[in-house]
Formats: sequence, C-alpha cells, structure tokens
Amino acid sequence: MQIYLPIAEISVNAFLLLGLGGMVGILSGMFGVGGGFLMTPLLFFIGIPPAVAVATEANQIVASSFSGVLAHFKRKTVDLKMGTVLLIGGLIGAYLGIQLFNYLRGLGQVDLLVKLSYVVFLGIIGSLMFVESLNAIRRAKKTGSAAKRKKHNWIHNLPFKMKFRTSGLYISVIPPFLIGIFVGVLAAIMGVGGGFVMVPAMIYLIGMPTKVVIGTSLFQIIFVTAFTTMMHATTNYTVDIVLAVLLLVGGVIGAQIGTRIGVKMKAEQLRVLLAILVLAVCGKLALDLLLQPSELYSLGMSGGH
Repeated sequence: MQIYLPIAEISVNAFLLLGLGGMVGILSGMFGVGGGFLMTPLLFFIGIPPAVAVATEANQIVASSFSGVLAHFKRKTVDLKMGTVLLIGGLIGAYLGIQLFNYLRGLGQVDLLVKLSYVVFLGIIGSLMFVESLNAIRRAKKTGSAAKRKKHNWIHNLPFKMKFRTSGLYISVIPPFLIGIFVGVLAAIMGVGGGFVMVPAMIYLIGMPTKVVIGTSLFQIIFVTAFTTMMHATTNYTVDIVLAVLLLVGGVIGAQIGTRIGVKMKAEQLRVLLAILVLAVCGKLALDLLLQPSELYSLGMSGGH
C-alpha cells in the first residue's frame, strides 16, 4: 500500500515503514538506544532526503523511548538524578547542534555532514564495543562469571561530586554533563537519540551497571529528541508528520517486545549484538559514499547549491 509523504515528496509502502518502526522499537527496548542510528540510514536507503530523515526520526525516537522507559520504571532501573544531569547537558548540546545543522543546510552541505558523521561515529564505536564485548564473553567463560569493570579511574577524582543511589555511584557531575552535551549535538545533526554513544560511555567511563544505564539512557533520550524535533519543525520545516506517525506506531509496539527480550539476555550478549548492528550500518553507508551513484546529477531542494 503506497502512501505519499508530503514533506519528503515521495511515495513509500506504508507497511514497510511500520515494519522498520517496529524493528527499531525492538532495538530501543533491548539496548537502551533510541534506534535512530539504524533507522535514519534505513530511511536514506529507501529514498527519504537526509534532512527530512534526521528531523522526522527524532520524533519517532521520542515514542519508542517513552514506551521502553515505562517498562524500566516498573523494574526500578532508571536513575532519575543521573538522567537529569544528562538531560541538562543534552538540551544545551541539541541547541548548539541545530545551529550548526541550519548553517550547513544553508550552504547545501548538510547531507554530506550527516552521512560522514554516521560513518565516523558508527565505525569507531562499533569497533570498540565489539572488541570489548568479545573479551568480556571470553573472560566470563574462563571465570564462570562476568568480570567486574573497574569502578575508579581519573574521572572519579573530578570535583562537584554527587551521590547517585540507584547507580551506586559517588562521582563528579562533569563527565555525565559533558556526555549529555555531546549526545545532544549528535541528536540534532544525526537524528539519533545518542544511546549508541551514551550507553558505552556510561558503562565504561563512569562505571554504571548495564541494566541501569539502559533505562536512564532512554529517559534522557525522550526529552532531548523531543526538543530536537521541535527545533527542526520550527526552524527547518523538515518534520514529515505522515512518516513520523507510521514509524511511531511500529516503534511503540516494538519497544515493549524488545524490553522483554533484553531482560532475558546477558549484558555481554546484548553489547556484542549491538556492536554488530552498528558496524553493519556503518559499512553500508561507507559503500554508498565511496561507490559511484546510479544518477550522477539530481535536482536539490531550495536552500542548497
């Protein structure tokens, strides 16, 4: 069933979009990521303009993350204090990211920026996470239990310390605040929740328990992506409501399924699966940038050059 997307200005199969939304919702519930790192490139692949994909996907992430975080609230695996620190940084970062996005869109370079950002960040993070996860699985097999992460490093010696009881931490608010800013910038430029950066950073740099990180990540993602969507809608006019609703419906259903799957799997298994997905998407995007396109020339939207 073909449906016309007014802002993207193309026709797409409605069931394909529902299916993509559901798949990304499952990932959101399983891994504590918004799923935008996968959905936004998939929208590129089916012909959605990058500027529209970035702005609209941020809207869909709000729904799937909200659905997923409700399940984590029931299990008491959301650190609200840590989430608030991340959120403050995220809102600041999102505002800065929108300004950069608007500037490059005026120059006609935003599509290249978005795709290059995906290749660089997904490649680095996917590789690091994959290697670490494999090492963790090997250690678990040898010792019979997963090796504990080191709880103290230079980050824990920074000032402005605060107690985070749910996470069992007493650390400086500076690292999570800076992580929040970085994730906010990524949300604005790449149309992602930033969970694929935030989850590894909170686990490996700060030492939060994996189960708590997932719920806390989803909590922060809801508000940052909602703010990002509003900024894109009011400054760029690139949010396609029809596309957003279809992705939203699939995402809400998928997030509940993903949360149930995630609880039954070991943390190391979850991380290695996420790493494989990240690297697969990175590889596809890199090939698209390197290989010669079937159409060498295309008409751009107003505002480009």
